[in-house]
Amino acid sequence: QVQLAESGGGLVQAGGSLRLSCAASGRTFSRNFMGWFRQGPGKEREIVAAISRSGSSTYYADSVKGRFTISRDNAKNTVYLQMNSLKPEDTAVYYCAARKATDWGTFRKNDAYDYWGQGTQVTVSS
Repeated sequence: QVQLAESGGGLVQAGGSLRLSCAASGRTFSRNFMGWFRQGPGKEREIVAAISRSGSSTYYADSVKGRFTISRDNAKNTVYLQMNSLKPEDTAVYYCAARKATDWGTFRKNDAYDYWGQGTQVTVSS
């Protein structure tokens, strides 16, 4: 069982930055493929970024490529999402998720993940 807890959300002006953290419980964190998702008002939850178990491979949605960076520290059981040049359309609840499977599989889909955090609100004002 893995428990996830996000932090670092808040209110920021357009062009600003935030860093989200996701702390994971359990001894198996380094075996988990991790993802960050977001759900904006009236929208479906969508993938933002994903990272392999070792951190050597990453994925970014086109909408955040070049602005967001996903990373992980397996020694600290934590995955991060550095968000720069934020835009009002980045406003959403951000969730981290862990996948038990060791391959990428259908990583863009919500149902590819087995564990979810409670989410953290990010609001970008114009």
